[in-house]
Formats: sequence, C-alpha cells, structure tokens
Amino acid sequence: MDLPCPGESATPTPLPTADTSGSAAPGDHYAENHGFRVPFPLHGRRRCDGLAAVGRIEAALEPLRERGDFAPEHTRSALTGLGYPAGKVRSYENGPTGVGFLIEVDASPLLCVEGTMNPGSTRAESFGGYPDHSGCETPSGGH
Repeated sequence: MDLPCPGESATPTPLPTADTSGSAAPGDHYAENHGFRVPFPLHGRRRCDGLAAVGRIEAALEPLRERGDFAPEHTRSALTGLGYPAGKVRSYENGPTGVGFLIEVDASPLLCVEGTMNPGSTRAESFGGYPDHSGCETPSGGH
C-alpha cells in the first residue's frame, strides 16, 4: 500500500482490480480474457499527482453541476481552462442529464483521469493507462 499523499487520510481507498484468482465458474475466462481492459493503478508520486488532478477537475466541474449544465462542450471548456490541451480532453453525453469525460493529463509516464458528472455528483478517477494499449481510451476487442 502507498503512503498517504498530502491532504489524504492515512488509509487510502484501494483501487478495484480484476478478479483473476479463478473464483469464477470453471470454463469462465472472462477476467482472464478481459484483463487488458483493467487500467493500471498509480503508485507513489504518480498516485499523488493523479489524486491532485482529480481534485482540481472535480472542483472545476462542480459549478457546472450545481447549475445543471451538462453540455459536453461546456465540460470540455472547463477542463481545457485548467490547462489541459484540447486534443487531450474528451467529453460526451452520458444519458439525458449527464456528461462523461476523459483526459490525458500527462503522457510520460501516462496519467489519465476519467469521470462523470450528473445532477447528484461529480466523480473522477485517475489511472495509468491500459496493458497492451497506448493512451487513455479503454481498449476494445478481446484476446
């Protein structure tokens, strides 16, 4: 387990991971075959960088959420206003009253933030990309 980042409690919440223990039914290889879609967790300084980015992003989007402004272009504008390059920010409709977003915060080493905003909450998570894939987009296909 990583040490806490500045401003974080002493017991950080562990990230979810894919179940590759074989606890699924015999012959069910879903976890094994889809492990490439499980993002890399961040550790050490990169984890702290990711948590800091999540905090900035959630704070920047909260005024939009409070106004009920779920236009993807307004979300994108708020995120590029934080200094993220337009080519590294993606936002999209997520249902009738929600928006999703994906940001490549840093390319080397890869640091991604993905999240959603809806009338009830603004949530974001940071991660370090995916196995067998470059970039922050969730890979498609299968093994």
